[in-house]
Amino acid sequence: MRTKDLIAKRQRRERKQARAERNTMEKRNIEENTYKESYQLPKDFDEKVLKELKNLPTSISNEEVLRRRDMRNILTFTIDPDDAKDFDDALSFQILDTGNYQIGIHIADVTHYVQEGTAVDEEAYQRGTSIYLVDRVIPMLPERLCNELCSLRPNEDKLCMSVIVEMDQHAKVIRHKICRTIIRSNHRLTYQQAQTMLEEAKGGELPEALQTLNRLAKQLRTKRFEHGAINFETPDVRFHLDEEGYPTDIIFAHSTDANHLIEEFMLLANRIIAKEIGGKEAKGNEAKSERPFVYRVHDVPDPEKLVKLGNFIRQFGFHLRTSTKRSVQNKHINSLLDSCQGTNSQMLIETLTIRAMAKAVYSTSNIGHYGLAFPYYTHFTSPIRRYPDMMVHRLVARYLLQSKSPCRHDKEVLEEACVHCSDTEQMAQSAERDSIKEMQAKWMSNRIGEEFDGVISGVTEFGLFVQLSDTLTEGLVPIRTIEPHDYMQYDEDNYCLIAARSGNTYTLSDNVRVRVTKVDVERKKIDFELV
Repeated sequence: MRTKDLIAKRQRRERKQARAERNTMEKRNIEENTYKESYQLPKDFDEKVLKELKNLPTSISNEEVLRRRDMRNILTFTIDPDDAKDFDDALSFQILDTGNYQIGIHIADVTHYVQEGTAVDEEAYQRGTSIYLVDRVIPMLPERLCNELCSLRPNEDKLCMSVIVEMDQHAKVIRHKICRTIIRSNHRLTYQQAQTMLEEAKGGELPEALQTLNRLAKQLRTKRFEHGAINFETPDVRFHLDEEGYPTDIIFAHSTDANHLIEEFMLLANRIIAKEIGGKEAKGNEAKSERPFVYRVHDVPDPEKLVKLGNFIRQFGFHLRTSTKRSVQNKHINSLLDSCQGTNSQMLIETLTIRAMAKAVYSTSNIGHYGLAFPYYTHFTSPIRRYPDMMVHRLVARYLLQSKSPCRHDKEVLEEACVHCSDTEQMAQSAERDSIKEMQAKWMSNRIGEEFDGVISGVTEFGLFVQLSDTLTEGLVPIRTIEPHDYMQYDEDNYCLIAARSGNTYTLSDNVRVRVTKVDVERKKIDFELV
């Protein structure tokens, strides 16, 4: 073939590829706009916000370095998901001469760059949180902040708000310090890379630091559950997408030791911050003067719901004792969750137990965190993606670091912000769940007529919800298709449908086999029929 023909063929192929990319981008933009309209999600950042970004400093001044604790010469690393770009937390590790450990929990100092009352801050407040859809992120902060200036990227000097703890061999905190720091991350690890280092147990500065931190994290975790924390762990649904954003596979991400390691030290920092501001004075055991603060609270479950749960699960051979003492009740709940592991009733019991729980929210009134069994708790560790964490950073600077920068500290104003942030969190969670449902519907749209094993995950007066065992995709078996020539009776108290003539009963946690009959991707609906 002549050179001229080869060039023409290549050009046609490139034009075809460019058209496909434009079509994919247009399709994703339409889908994103649909989500934004459905959930009133924020649109692109306006000119006023982008203009402010141009005035942000691109380097750290010597004056700013001198105002901070310099920790750039200490082993420091981040552990995040494979596709993460906004690294808002890092850990540093050092063995002290006493044999104790100095562990730095470093959080991106977002509020150094985002001053209260600016256009960037107001936009972040309105958004409240970043929203993580399956194939895109709607960020709380512009990319220049969340992925560049604030992100704790490796081999770059970064400003942080840090909780530095001295810990002994038994994970007991000897002392702690809350301060502004400058750090330099030496390593950017994924959770899988960190987990591999933990499993291989090789020598070297970083692997040995990870192994020590993992041992301490396990001790912290054990203590937490001994004090009554509830162990709810559900797998994250992940998707492999092709170039057009279409799902080619559905996988599950289960928590590993590497996940728990980061989780425990973030929980520790959040707890220390909340107790430092809202706890008791060291002398005289008198309450600290009123300091309006943003707490992350979780109320006790409704006692009636727990009693109802206990009565219901007896038919499956499980028991739940109730107690008026919080720590004892939590241990009973953990015992129930442990005993149902691996049984057909596991999903049913976990679902009903979660339904009996209250929702965690933000509030200026501290009632403690029931699920974590912490009397003092807040959100401090994710200011790049959660506005409450930015509020906490400013309050910490005001109360503990003598900052003179303006910040919301009137209780009524803070409470209004807490309600707003709780609402935006709920909205984001709904959008994220719908994004998963839509992607599952796309995946099932090419599988009409195929059969799958599943478990009845919901019972209503209009049919049965069935969750497939291999992908956790959920669909509806319409009531008219279950036993077409019989009359189905709905027993709300016992979560079941009963065929009037045949007496067949369909209840939560029953194993079933279903066939895919219809998929509506736009409405995120999947219909099954029992095989």
